[in-house]
Amino acid sequence: MLVVGGGLVGLTTALVLRHHGAAVTLVETRSTTSAQPKARRFHVRSMEVFRELGLAPTVHEAARDLAGHDHMALGRTLAEAEQQPLWRPGGADGVDVSPEPPCLLAQDALEPVLRDAAADAGADIRFGTALTGFDQDGSGVRADLQGRPLRARHLVAADGARSSVRAALGIGRSGRGAIGDPSVSVYFRADLADVVRGREFNLCRIEHPDAPGALASVDGRSRWVLLTAGTRTDRDWPAFLRTALGVPAADLEVLSVLPWQAEMLVADRYSAGRVHLAGDAAHVMPPFAAMGANTGISDVHELGWKLAAVLRGDAAPALLDSYDAERRPAGWFTADQSTRRATDPGAADLAHPFVLAAGGYQYRDGALHRSPGDAHDVEPVHEFAPAGRVGTRVPHRWLDEAHTRSTVDLAGPGWALLVAGDPQSWAAAAPLPVHRLDADFLPSGQALLLRPDDVVAWRGTDVTAPRRVLEDLLHPSA
Repeated sequence: MLVVGGGLVGLTTALVLRHHGAAVTLVETRSTTSAQPKARRFHVRSMEVFRELGLAPTVHEAARDLAGHDHMALGRTLAEAEQQPLWRPGGADGVDVSPEPPCLLAQDALEPVLRDAAADAGADIRFGTALTGFDQDGSGVRADLQGRPLRARHLVAADGARSSVRAALGIGRSGRGAIGDPSVSVYFRADLADVVRGREFNLCRIEHPDAPGALASVDGRSRWVLLTAGTRTDRDWPAFLRTALGVPAADLEVLSVLPWQAEMLVADRYSAGRVHLAGDAAHVMPPFAAMGANTGISDVHELGWKLAAVLRGDAAPALLDSYDAERRPAGWFTADQSTRRATDPGAADLAHPFVLAAGGYQYRDGALHRSPGDAHDVEPVHEFAPAGRVGTRVPHRWLDEAHTRSTVDLAGPGWALLVAGDPQSWAAAAPLPVHRLDADFLPSGQALLLRPDDVVAWRGTDVTAPRRVLEDLLHPSA
C-alpha cells in the first residue's frame, strides 16, 4: 500500500492499515509534520478510532494543556472578555455518547504523535519524499518518487485540498464553493496565561471595532491564533493583536499570517481504479463544526479495513466500490452541515451535534445487508437516538461496571456478532466472535453483525444468516 500525504489523515491511514496487518509506505513532500495548529478539536468518533488503535491515552495526554478549555468567551478585548456558560446540546443531559471524551489538541502537536506511532507499528514513513508521477493497471499502481520507482497494489491520496493526485485523475468537485468572506489567520506567540486564568476558553470572540476577530487557544498559555475578516496580510499585526488583546504583551511574536477562504467542495468520485481519495483531498468544508479532520479520520477508518481485506484475499476487489457509496454521501452531509452552521447558525433544521460528533450518519448503500423492513428504519438527524440500525455506528453501552469496555470495542480489527440471549446457536453457525449483549436497543432473539469499523452491517433473527451475509458482503457481485 502507498499513502501519499503525511498529515493527520495520511498518518492515520498508515496506522489503520498496520492495525489490519497491511504493509504500507507513506510519502510526504514536507520534511517535517505540520508547523501550523490547523485542526484543534477531535470529536468522540475520532477518539474511538484512536482507542481502537491503542492511542487514545497518548492523545489525551498530549491534549492535557487544553483540558477544561471547552468554554467560549466574549468581550471587547481579551482582557475584558467574560467566559460564557458551557453550551450543551438540547437533550444531552445524562446521555453517555461514547467511551471516549473529545479533546482539544492542535494538529501540530498531534501529528508527531501519529508519526511516531506509525513508525513504531512498522509503517515505512518517508518524509521529504515527493510523488512525482503515477499510473495504474490491472494489478497495481506504479509510483515515481523523485526518480525512484515504487509499486503498490493501491494508493490512498491524503494529499490535501489541492491534491495533485485528484487533479491527475481528472476528478472534479461539486458544492457551494466559497462560503462567506475571506479571512486572515494570524498565528502568534505571547505568554497570556495570567490574562486568561480563571476564564479559560477554546474560542474568544473579540468585538473591538479596530481589531475584531476570534481568538483561538492553541495551548492555553502561549500559542494563539486570531482569525479576522479581510484579505490584507501586510498590516502591522503586532499592533493589531495588542489592540485585540487589550494588554501590552511585550513578548508577542507573530509566527505566520495566512489568508484563507472557507469552501464547501466534495469530490465527484472518491475512487478511480486502485486510487482512493481521503480527507481534504476528498472534501473541504467550513471549520465551524470542526468536522474536516474528523471526517477524514472516519474516511480512512472505513477504507483501511476494506483495503486490508482485499489485500489478504479475504474479500473481492468489488468490496472497495462501497467506499465511494458510503463515504461520499457522508462527506457531502458533513460538508453541508458545516456550511449551514457557517451561513445560518440558528437554522432549525441543523443536525444534532452528537449526530456529527459520534458518527451518526446512516449509510444507505454500500457493504450492508438490509432486510425489507430496514429500508424504513431511518436514523434521525435532528435528534440523537442511535438504535443499532443497519448502516449506523453501534450505540455505545458500557459492558462492565468499571466502565472499561464498550460495545464500540467489540469489533475491529475483525468482525463481531452481538446477540441478545443465548449465543450458543449463533456461535455454532457464525464464523466470527459472538458476544452476548443485553442492551436496550437489541430485543431478545435478535443479533447485530458488526463490521470492523463498528458499523451495523446486518440485523435479524435468522441464526443461519450471518455466515451468508458476511460472504455476500465480502464478495459482492461486480
